[in-house]
Amino acid sequence: MATYTLSSKRRRSAMRTAAFMSPWLIGFSVFFVYPLVSTVYFSFTEYDGFKAPVFNGLKNWTYVFANYPDFWPAMRNTLWLVIVMVACRVVFGLGIGLLITRIKTGAGVFRTLFYLPYLAPPVAATLAFVFLLNPGTGPVNSIIGDIGLPTPGWFTDASWSKPALTMLAVWGIGDLMVIFMAALLDVPKEQYEAAELDGASAVQRFRFVTLPNISPIVMFAVVTGIIQAMQYYTQPLVAGKVASGIIGGSGQQFQPGFPDKSTLTLPQLVYTLGFQRFDYGSACVVALVLFALAMAFTALLMRRRSGLVQAGD
Repeated sequence: MATYTLSSKRRRSAMRTAAFMSPWLIGFSVFFVYPLVSTVYFSFTEYDGFKAPVFNGLKNWTYVFANYPDFWPAMRNTLWLVIVMVACRVVFGLGIGLLITRIKTGAGVFRTLFYLPYLAPPVAATLAFVFLLNPGTGPVNSIIGDIGLPTPGWFTDASWSKPALTMLAVWGIGDLMVIFMAALLDVPKEQYEAAELDGASAVQRFRFVTLPNISPIVMFAVVTGIIQAMQYYTQPLVAGKVASGIIGGSGQQFQPGFPDKSTLTLPQLVYTLGFQRFDYGSACVVALVLFALAMAFTALLMRRRSGLVQAGD
C-alpha cells in the first residue's frame, strides 16, 4: 500500500511538472523540432514547393558541395565574418565598456552616443556606410586622400568589402557595450583593492580579476555573435546591391555577392535557392550546414571554457 501511494505521488508530481513545462514543450516542438526534422527530410528530396516532394537520395548534397559554384565562396565569407567580425565586436565592445565605466564626468552622454548606432535600422545604416565609403565621392576616402594615404575601394573592392562590413558591425556595438558595462560594474571592488595591495599592474588586474569575473558574459557575447554572423543576410546584400548600382525596382535582376562574390553569405544562398530558384532541397542542405557550423562553434567554445574553468580550479 505504501509503495502504491509513493508511486502515485511520483506520477502526480511528474504530471504536474509536465503541465508547467507544456508551453515550452509545445513551442520547442513546433518551432524547433518540427522545422529541423522537416529540413532534414526535404534535403533528401526534390521539392519546389508546389509538387509533392520526391526522394532523390544524396543528389542535393552532391550538388551543393560539388557542383554549386557559389557554395564554397559563401562558406569562406561566412567563416571569415564569424572569426574576424565577431572577434572585433567583442574586443571593441569590451574596450568601450571599460572606457565608459572609468569615465567620471559625462559617462551618460558617451554611453548614449555609443548606443545610438545600434538603434539604426540595418538597411539605413548600410546605405549610409556605402555612401560614406564610396571610393569616388565618399567623405572617408576624401579625408584619407587629403592626408596622403591610399584610398581603398571598400564595397567595390573584393579585398576590402568584408573589412567594410566589419566596420559597419563594429559601429553598431551598443548592444555589447551595455552588456559588458553591466558585467564590469558587477565585479567586486574588493578584488581590485586586494590586487592593488599585492602590486598588480593594470594589465594584471584586467587579466586576473576582470576577465575571470566577466568570462560568462564574454562567452555569451561570442556565442550570440557567432549565431548572428551565421544569419548575416541584410547588410551584405544591401551593400553589394547598392555598390553595384542596382537599386531599382522589381524588374532588375541582381546576383548577390558583389563584388566578385566577396559579400556572398550562406543565408543568401538559402534565399536564392529556396525562393528564387524554388530548389527547396538544396536550400535545406545549406540551412543544415549553417546549423551544423553554429552547433560546432558553440560546442567548441563551451568545451574550451569548461577546460579553462577546470584548470583554474
